[in-house]
Amino acid sequence: MKLQFFRLGSLRRKIVFGYGAVVVLVLGLSAFSLVEMRLLEAQIAAGERIGRFLGLALEIRRFEKNYLLYRQAADLEENRAYVQQARQLLAENGSILEAIERPERIAALRATLDRYAGLMSGPAGTDGYALREAEIRQAGKEIATTAENWSRSERTLMQSQLNRHRMRLLGSIAAIIVLLVAIGQWLSWRVARPLKQLEKNMAAVGAGRLAKLEMAAQDREIASLTQAFNHVLHELELRQGQLVRSEKLAALGTLLSGVAHELNNPLSNISTSCEILVAEVGAGDTAFQKELLEQIDGETWRARRIVRSLLDYARDRPFSSAPVALAPLVEDSLRLVRGQLPAQVAIHVAIADELVVHGDKQRLQQALFNLVGNAVDALEGAGKITVAARAAAAPCPTDALVFGHCANEDDTIEIEVADNGHGIAPQDLPRIFDPFFTTKEVGCGLGLGLFIVFEIIEEHGGCIAVKSEPGRGTSFLIRLPAKDRKND
Repeated sequence: MKLQFFRLGSLRRKIVFGYGAVVVLVLGLSAFSLVEMRLLEAQIAAGERIGRFLGLALEIRRFEKNYLLYRQAADLEENRAYVQQARQLLAENGSILEAIERPERIAALRATLDRYAGLMSGPAGTDGYALREAEIRQAGKEIATTAENWSRSERTLMQSQLNRHRMRLLGSIAAIIVLLVAIGQWLSWRVARPLKQLEKNMAAVGAGRLAKLEMAAQDREIASLTQAFNHVLHELELRQGQLVRSEKLAALGTLLSGVAHELNNPLSNISTSCEILVAEVGAGDTAFQKELLEQIDGETWRARRIVRSLLDYARDRPFSSAPVALAPLVEDSLRLVRGQLPAQVAIHVAIADELVVHGDKQRLQQALFNLVGNAVDALEGAGKITVAARAAAAPCPTDALVFGHCANEDDTIEIEVADNGHGIAPQDLPRIFDPFFTTKEVGCGLGLGLFIVFEIIEEHGGCIAVKSEPGRGTSFLIRLPAKDRKND
């Protein structure tokens, strides 16, 4: 338990530790200030005793001089009283006075006071005092000088003590400020940094990236929050997958009308050829009959390719990367949409036969179908769509908005799907690949078409760029690897 607390494995413990450290610092400063105050109190008490002793010494000298000049008994009594008070002060406050003076000096002063008291207590006759006057004056001078020296030493010591206390207090405050800043930085690093990282990850989730969140810290609260978010992301991914499949089924329903029209042509040709062949049975023109059978066979294969393209698009299977010839891929994708194109919409394809990309054919077909479908919607019944491909030998255009990470390598193929439709507004351009974002009217789409395109391109390790000018059309540039980079 102690080791676990020392590791501070939760935000609550880190915050409690930070507050505890602050409390300890404040209590430490308070205790230090209290000790300093006690020392100052002792110093002030010693200064008070020394001040009293200096006053007594001066009174002793004053009445001594008065008595030696005027020989009045009252002055002698006052002198003796003050001497007695000085002796009593030294006896009662020896330990306090030792804070500023050595014990032997205090003992010497006591001896001088005793000697002075003895001199002043001698015979009362004038001649007796006259004989001891010089010795009395010398002893009194020693007492007064010692008191003055003590007073000066006490003031110097008091000033030194105050300066030292001030420096210690300022140093302690500075140290506490530094420690508080350090504790604040530590808490910010250990508490705010994981939260910032989690906020950054959630911003990516808000942008539509449903990648699993990595745990930003080992704190229990962060770990629980990350697990909860990952669970939510998992559920969102499942729901999003269901919506994507719904979008695909909706697109498949739209395709069926075009495919039915596309299938009607070969079936009509087959029917016509069969009728002619039935009429020619027994006519003996074998060459003509063989030509009709070849036409039937060709149209059958044509219908079979249309159905196969539809089945490839509709099939839901795991991602499988393999070399895919680009020209047939585009042709199969366009075969599904040609039947539903308005008569005034033309599609121009410019793809060399030797171009090959590495990816999943069904997913790439879905991406192309979605892009072409968006281009058809942008034309609003009339215009031109261009589908071109080339080896990418230059960086992405600087005037295009790039999504994903483009690798400018020699083994990269660039596919362009462009139209001359109404274009995309500049404020909408950064959001076109966000899930559920659409500029169409309500009920005309879920806003998942371009999001699915981006997911497919990103799944292939490619990137997609878009440039658009309102009123002059839009161009999508897809960059895909020409070979499997994972096995290089």
